[in-house]
Amino acid sequence: MGFAMDDTEHALREEIIATCLALDRRGINQGTSGNIGVRWRDGLLITPSGIAYGTMVPEDIIFLAMDGTPSGPHQPSSEWRFHRDILRERRDIGAVVHAHPPYCTAVAIAGKDIPAVHYMIAAAGGSTVRCAPYATFGTQDLSENALRALEGRLCCLLANHGSIACGASLAKAFWLAGELETLAQQYFLSRQLGNPVILPDDEIGRVAEKFKNYGPKSKT
Repeated sequence: MGFAMDDTEHALREEIIATCLALDRRGINQGTSGNIGVRWRDGLLITPSGIAYGTMVPEDIIFLAMDGTPSGPHQPSSEWRFHRDILRERRDIGAVVHAHPPYCTAVAIAGKDIPAVHYMIAAAGGSTVRCAPYATFGTQDLSENALRALEGRLCCLLANHGSIACGASLAKAFWLAGELETLAQQYFLSRQLGNPVILPDDEIGRVAEKFKNYGPKSKT
């Protein structure tokens, strides 16, 4: 490979591959269509373009500098621009998961935002999941559309394309990718029954406050 890799970087690269495989197992992604980027040192680690996840090894993961310069044996994912731009513009985000989940993509094909049909939408960072306008994959236009859709949010849809989920860590971004697909499925199915009841913004605000104290606490 021609570059040194310490144990921490090797473990992160393994986590990226494991998460790619988990996306496929959960039906959130198919084949080589999705991609993952994780903040690393002064740039990011990103999945390569067109390499099957089942054959990937840690050395296949690409290091990408913030100026867009890649280091590795392959080309970076064609979506490297929005991974780089999200991590550069949002210091609260440490990892980005992009996929083409069936329900998220169906809603995105319709060009619709996901409204507050379930209180778990608060995990997205607000009372909606926005759908970014369509732009050709891999372009700067797509990156800029995604950044706007992510303002004040941790996830979004990409029109006629798929989804983006972000988190402080890769584990959190992966979790949110799953929650987003569940929200999209709930919205899709509820529309088959008529007009879904939308929770008001103030309720989503209360849920967001409760989420701050949800889950296990560290022992002191």
